[in-house]
Amino acid sequence: MGAIDSRLAELGIALPPAAAPVANYVPFVRAGDLVFISGQLCLGADGAIDPAHKGKLGAQVSEEAGRAAARVCAINLVAQLRAAIGDLDRVTRCVRLGGFINCTPDFGPVPQVMNGASDLMVEIFGDKGRHARSTIGVAQLPLDAAVEVEGVFQVL
Repeated sequence: MGAIDSRLAELGIALPPAAAPVANYVPFVRAGDLVFISGQLCLGADGAIDPAHKGKLGAQVSEEAGRAAARVCAINLVAQLRAAIGDLDRVTRCVRLGGFINCTPDFGPVPQVMNGASDLMVEIFGDKGRHARSTIGVAQLPLDAAVEVEGVFQVL
């Protein structure tokens, strides 16, 4: 078992199977030493979205549930990364995360919601998990998900 797999076990995280695309795109693209992961929704291990993670932040979804949804998205991002490269010990850096928060126009703590994903990258990869980031509030996401997260990783 590699160091990252051991770390996931310590954190009690079992990566789900990588989700298949639901439209005309691929789940990841490798370009040189970079892997670009398509946006991942907050799908649970059963492939469904927890009702607490459906809807808009600032309306049906609390900030705390939004952070939890972002963490689930990040778990799914790492699952796609494993599908792309096999051994997660090959990750040299989480370069960038992009977060999309389904929220009401007046919802302010968009960055705090995205911390659910950012914090997990650091928990898993340590300093290699520190990344650049963009986070925006959006009017709607697929399946009425509260959060979607995409990422770019540098790998060996």
